Amino acid sequence: MQFYYGQQMPLRILDEAEFWKHQEEEHTVVIRELVTGLEQPFVEALQKWEEALSATHQQIVRYIESVVRAGAYVSNELYQQVLHLVSFCLQQSLAFIQLCRQLKTDSAAVRQNKTANVVLNHIIRESEYFVGIAQALLYRKQDAYSR
Repeated sequence: MQFYYGQQMPLRILDEAEFWKHQEEEHTVVIRELVTGLEQPFVEALQKWEEALSATHQQIVRYIESVVRAGAYVSNELYQQVLHLVSFCLQQSLAFIQLCRQLKTDSAAVRQNKTANVVLNHIIRESEYFVGIAQALLYRKQDAYSR
């Protein structure tokens, strides 16, 4: 993601978050469908993650609508709320990555399925991509405030 969006930056990062939260939500379904015999605790965990990621996705959409309605001027309060939401999304993605790694190590059904391992590695990389985008934005903002 490029950082030359100026006033549109809150909308740009929300667009990224909206896309990646939807991806992660879909990934929970992909994993459950791909791994035959996935242990019930993991199935239940993935179902809960699907719900949580869907709720985050919906919240992001509401913020996108707020930023669009704000037009050329995004208040500092709204901008801070966007940064807080991005921080939450970052933490959520890190926790989702942790679950994916746990699946690879603790699930016999996943360990026996080479395709599932490849897919989980791909899912982890995609979530890590969003983490990198979110960190770049948040750390850049922290640097701006510390000057």
